[in-house]
Amino acid sequence: GLHNPTGAVLSASTAHRLLGLAERSELIIIEDDIFADFELQPAPRLAALDGLSRVIHVGSFSKTLSAASRCGYIAARHDWIEALTDLKLATSFGGGHLAAQLMHIALTDSGYRRHMQSIRSRLADARRHTLRKLQMLGITPWLQPEAGLFLWCQLPDGRDAATLARQCLREGIVLAPGNAFSQSQRAADYVRFNVSQCQDPRIWQVLARALR
Repeated sequence: GLHNPTGAVLSASTAHRLLGLAERSELIIIEDDIFADFELQPAPRLAALDGLSRVIHVGSFSKTLSAASRCGYIAARHDWIEALTDLKLATSFGGGHLAAQLMHIALTDSGYRRHMQSIRSRLADARRHTLRKLQMLGITPWLQPEAGLFLWCQLPDGRDAATLARQCLREGIVLAPGNAFSQSQRAADYVRFNVSQCQDPRIWQVLARALR
């Protein structure tokens, strides 16, 4: 699915290499697929290629319908499901039946499909707008995703994203500096932009002043 923070999608060749490494190392992979329904064309899924042998596939509707619903789904080997269900009940102290019923109604009605078509169209407009504004400031996208919420971008002249984020925060603008997403801490001049939150003109005014 769509990667956070880069917006990239998994290629079939990379997926096969990753599954090979997992098998040789006897690892279990948890495939977090919460942005699946934002895709225009489905990318390869590790769970599908693996047949759920050593992949646990997890999804959610918190990004597409309601963050308050806390309702998602899991696909895993049959002999793992009972233990995972017990773990879920032990940690949440309930089944979330109301949220599940609401999600069932939304998904079995044609309204969810129309809703997602509208969301993808609005995100495409927001992505184009954000890319234009970034270009004007000399901020370069690592790639231009075809779908999703995120743009992973490099700041001009090796600027430090954490410093920039602190400057913008003083004016009430919250940025996501690259090293917040980097285990190796090698993304100091990168920022993740959420295009759905980049429509306020004030964001670009503050960024322009901070980059001077």
